Amino acid sequence: MEIADIRGYALSSPIIPPQHRSFSGGTRLLHKRDVVLVVVETRDGERGVSTAGASSSAMREYFEGDSQGTFADLVNGPVADALEGETLAHIADAHDLIADAGLPSHLQNEAISAIDVALHDIRGKEVGAPIYELLGDSDDPAPTTEIPLYASAGMYMEPDGYAEQAATIADLGFMGYKYRPGIGPDADRRTVDLLSETLDETEFMLDVHTWWKVRDAYDRETVRELVTHAADRGAYWIEEPVEPDDRQGYRELATTGAPLAGGESEESAAGLVELGRTEAVSFLQGDVRHHQGYTGCWDAVEFCHGRDVEFVPHNFGTWIGLLANAHLVAAAPDVRLLEYPVFENDPVLDAERDPRMYPFELAFDIIQGQPSVSDGVLTLSDDPGLGLDVDLDVVEEYPFVDGPWTEFRYEDDT
Repeated sequence: MEIADIRGYALSSPIIPPQHRSFSGGTRLLHKRDVVLVVVETRDGERGVSTAGASSSAMREYFEGDSQGTFADLVNGPVADALEGETLAHIADAHDLIADAGLPSHLQNEAISAIDVALHDIRGKEVGAPIYELLGDSDDPAPTTEIPLYASAGMYMEPDGYAEQAATIADLGFMGYKYRPGIGPDADRRTVDLLSETLDETEFMLDVHTWWKVRDAYDRETVRELVTHAADRGAYWIEEPVEPDDRQGYRELATTGAPLAGGESEESAAGLVELGRTEAVSFLQGDVRHHQGYTGCWDAVEFCHGRDVEFVPHNFGTWIGLLANAHLVAAAPDVRLLEYPVFENDPVLDAERDPRMYPFELAFDIIQGQPSVSDGVLTLSDDPGLGLDVDLDVVEEYPFVDGPWTEFRYEDDT
């Protein structure tokens, strides 16, 4: 394929008024969600799309010292300069051309990820096949196009609120309910107990990145006790219980026998595999939007195959990201589960009580139509590429708003 044009559009979905969520020792402010929409076009007129966005786990701009606006500038500058006019025999050739542009490693990997997904979208359209049919090889099992989802929701509320939300998620048919604790050790224990009592067939997961951001309440001994308690009460996994680069911390907590998860904050696909090699995580959470696209994530998928670690994609953002990661799940052997973020007023969920987290209208409006989700299962079509059409009106409707998308404010700083 010959690359004719590459464009990056920085978009913001404001949260008005900003939301305040209290956690142990402070308050988190939610101002907006940011997305960079990347559009690649070939000389033959095919178009591929992808998204990049802020890291949900680190709770900061994904690019330290930069913003989604500056990443869009990078796509329109060095990335476009490296690829426009080039003829690519293989999608991985684009990785090499971007690597030669001399970008900082974290920006290089993010750029490679976005371009890799968009090029797979194009390649699928060129050959008339969905991306999941392009991945793997002839020895792999047939793609699985019906994908169980776990709901990613609950953030900093009273224990009873988590239990109520989890019950709604269970009624909607999701395989599991993942929530964000961090409301104090005693209240976190109480939440685990309530969820264990409330849920029957539905699993629950803890996404506990707040524990390592809170300054005093969660020392290593407390974290170990909470991880053990959650595992004893049947938690499906405990995610990011220590800082992402704390390999020794993961190893120490693994000795409890608790199922640990991590990987979304790794900078590269090689970092994912490195975390897997610690043998401390039961679930490795790569993301095609952050870990060098399908090309990079497939390396991590193959690493997990035949080992006691399951690849479960991280996915937190728009429906483009959902469908992009879904194609990886459909194609990969032994990969069977996908994260579904539950934002306010989700049009595919039919619930008497909205199991919302916060508003993110752009997540839905960025594509025409909507994914096929019913009873907690996503069904992929056999449409070529990603199987979606982007609504480019969002470029005008969701202009970029400068500044952080979220802030943590601590009581001892006031």
